[in-house]
Amino acid sequence: MAFLLVLACTAAACFLLRTQIKKFPAVFYLLAVVLDALFVAGCLGLLPWFVWDGLSLLVRRCALAFSLFTVVMFIGVLPVGSKARSWLMPVRGELSIVACILALGHAAFYLISYAPRLLAGGAAGANMRASFVAAVVLLALLLVLGVTSFNAVKNRMRSTTWKRVQRLAYLFFALAYVHLALSLAPSALQGGASAQASMIAYTAVFALYAALRVARFRADRRKA
Repeated sequence: MAFLLVLACTAAACFLLRTQIKKFPAVFYLLAVVLDALFVAGCLGLLPWFVWDGLSLLVRRCALAFSLFTVVMFIGVLPVGSKARSWLMPVRGELSIVACILALGHAAFYLISYAPRLLAGGAAGANMRASFVAAVVLLALLLVLGVTSFNAVKNRMRSTTWKRVQRLAYLFFALAYVHLALSLAPSALQGGASAQASMIAYTAVFALYAALRVARFRADRRKA
């Protein structure tokens, strides 16, 4: 359930800091880079345990980045004209970039940890291999979506092309769930309470988003 707590805090921060995020996006990009750098320092054993525990949840387990991605995706299914949508839509791109920067720290950690073993043909279950393949595809999508979220890149692209690229976010979000499920399934199936709780939390969030996405699609079609 730690993810739900991080998600709630992240959503609240997005609302409270939306003006500052829009005015000073580079500051928040830099803070994300600093968190990644601290995470690397923690991997090298250079941080106190209580700092490392926090970074382990936020960066290594990707809770903060995934919470930001969740907020970004839910912005798109909020009712048109609602205050929440009007407040957060202007910073959707900036939130995406911050999430991408944070997710790179998570991706780098696991690629360094698992890629050599898998590529060398070491022992690994089908679950781990499938999760790794999903992670590689996610990383490619992450880079594309992150780069095209910058205004400098967006303004150089044709509007129709940019919109088509951004639709990859739906694939990214769905594949993120598959990756999470594959990662948590072994422990959850063996009775791990933490993994089971995490699976329930992630599934509930994805199910809610899917329901709202379908409702938004139907509403848009009726309006059209």
